[in-house]
Amino acid sequence: MPLDLSPLAGAPRLLLEVELKPLQGTRFQPTGFPNLGAARYAGPDGEEMVLVESNQSMANRLEAVCWDEAADEWTTPLKGLPLVKVQDTGGKALTNSVLEPHRLNSPYILEGKDDTVLKFLKKELAALEQGRVDLRKLARVLLFVDPNALIHGVFLAKKELAGGRLRLPRVLSAFIEAGDVNLASSGGVKNDSVDPKGDTNKGFGNVPFARDEFTARRLIAYFNLDLAQIRAFGLGERVERFLISFALYKIRALLSSGLRLRTACDLTPAAAPKVTAPEGFTLPELSQLEAELPALIEAVGAEGLFAKTRITTVEYRKK
Repeated sequence: MPLDLSPLAGAPRLLLEVELKPLQGTRFQPTGFPNLGAARYAGPDGEEMVLVESNQSMANRLEAVCWDEAADEWTTPLKGLPLVKVQDTGGKALTNSVLEPHRLNSPYILEGKDDTVLKFLKKELAALEQGRVDLRKLARVLLFVDPNALIHGVFLAKKELAGGRLRLPRVLSAFIEAGDVNLASSGGVKNDSVDPKGDTNKGFGNVPFARDEFTARRLIAYFNLDLAQIRAFGLGERVERFLISFALYKIRALLSSGLRLRTACDLTPAAAPKVTAPEGFTLPELSQLEAELPALIEAVGAEGLFAKTRITTVEYRKK
């Protein structure tokens, strides 16, 4: 049965909330930041809050669940999507545009001696060198070589590419925060049974350490899919349907298998996803999206909107 995306027609955003809970026990370890530790803050009503996972980290996790590490390939429902792969001079896989921190703007793609992708982008985007950036043109070029960039967002920060002005914000963003939190302080010790008084600077000796975890009355994952931006790409109804389905697949795949955020932060949904906008839409099941995407990928490819050679391979050699 085809997905019913009609409730999304005309809506500017799809907003989702998913209540989470620790997979075991009651404690969880939030993300930490250098010189800050956990991001603790007061909510609008003074409630003690903590950021469990940031937008940046969630974007990476939403991509990781799309990639089969063992096969070095898209997961089965996404096979056939274009991407850029990077290999070394011996043909060994190094990285790719799905997993790289800066995605298509990766230095391994744009800064090596092999300038295949850079030349392609310069040629296709030459008309954007002056004047206002045509985001529709940019979106069409990205769809051709790396459609994931349209969902994740991209910043082509090279002066050779329209003076570094080519950027798209994320279409899909997410974060996890906890409310009404309490600190759960603990600790441990790294024991050295051979030389307990050894030089700890060199890894010897017993080393005690403190550890901060938290409990929370409320633990929520939030997802925001920018439907207005997808329409603004001007890529047509079929591509819009593909991009929405692709984004929904990421959400469902993350909720299904990607919530082990850290060793001490393994979460699971405590309730079904709740759509807060628009009314009347229900998040499709993962099985529905897995069944829908292969045909959508084939249809968009048949229109010539994907690169004929779906995998663009770049050999990384330092300049």
